[in-house]
Amino acid sequence: MRLGIPSETTPGERRVALVPSVVPKISALGVEVAMQAGAGAASLFSDEAYTAAGVTLLDAPTVFRSSGLICKVQPPTLEEVALMNEGTGVVSYLQPAADLALIRSLVERRITAFSLDLLPRITRSQSMDVLSSQALVSGYKAVLIAADKLPKFFPLYMTAAGTVPPAKVLVLGAGVAGLQAIATAKRLGATVRAYDVRTAAKTEVKSLGAVFVELELEAQEGEGGYAREQSEDFLRRQRELIGKEVAGAAVVITTAAIPGRKAPVLVTEEMVRKMALGSVIFDLAAESGGNCELSKPGETVEVGGVSIIGAKNLPSSMPLHASFLYSKNIAEFVGIVVKDGQFEVNFDDEIIAGTCVTHEGEVRHGPTRDLLEGGAQ
Repeated sequence: MRLGIPSETTPGERRVALVPSVVPKISALGVEVAMQAGAGAASLFSDEAYTAAGVTLLDAPTVFRSSGLICKVQPPTLEEVALMNEGTGVVSYLQPAADLALIRSLVERRITAFSLDLLPRITRSQSMDVLSSQALVSGYKAVLIAADKLPKFFPLYMTAAGTVPPAKVLVLGAGVAGLQAIATAKRLGATVRAYDVRTAAKTEVKSLGAVFVELELEAQEGEGGYAREQSEDFLRRQRELIGKEVAGAAVVITTAAIPGRKAPVLVTEEMVRKMALGSVIFDLAAESGGNCELSKPGETVEVGGVSIIGAKNLPSSMPLHASFLYSKNIAEFVGIVVKDGQFEVNFDDEIIAGTCVTHEGEVRHGPTRDLLEGGAQ
């Protein structure tokens, strides 16, 4: 069987699904690896590096038509689906609810599609967790961008001209992205405070040298370590209590997201207008609705002297290491859907069952099926 890696065609996407150093792990499964010539260029991986690793370079149509399994970062386009043979498997960060027309096309072509953002939160799936690996990149890069935008130093300086106090950074949400943001801000010398609705996050926050902000609210633990969706009453009380923390911060990094749901609004316009001139908000949840009600994905909005940066595909801004991490996730997942060199779907495996969106002309993912049957576009 051939495993194919096409170039990413989504505007601004610089990652690639497989890097040369991970190719041997795929080849060891008994499959041939082929990829579109130039697919790794934007991630700084040359065609020569791939051929040295044993990859066959082809044009895009041939990659799609000749591969039994396609691996991508972004979802395939309708044109790419049309090039695949019936029964082909495709693995990507599909986010099925975002494009139901694509799901219909996958069903019509009888493509077996897996979405890695649907991985069940179990120990065995940790090595395949693209949400975590890419959040690591996002948390790190968000702080660097915010530090560059902030019109003052992050660290403390004691000079003959006077003392420069460290910047105050507030991180809202202490998942993988939030913890990496905390660690990065601390390395840059800022004083860091962090808040999360999950009490379990307190220990991790404190281990990184940050202060955990405790509000008089009940914990909001969800399945698999995620925060659960909160009620509007909880969010209202949360905003009331956290407003003072936001007003006192020079930089606010927001990372609160719930898989498959709109991001909760944590920072209101009123809070923004109470922040000091020159302050920065970096909203890592901008693409899923935004934790700041004024943020816009991919844009920097200036409100009352405060810069609000809306993240959009931040991992793509660090394509080399983001691709490396994603590639390792892909290799681990491929290892459970390829047996003896052949693509094999075993729904007794909860990882396969949990991530499979379409198979043999049917939608297997319940929430997506409900959306389609409900007439959603």
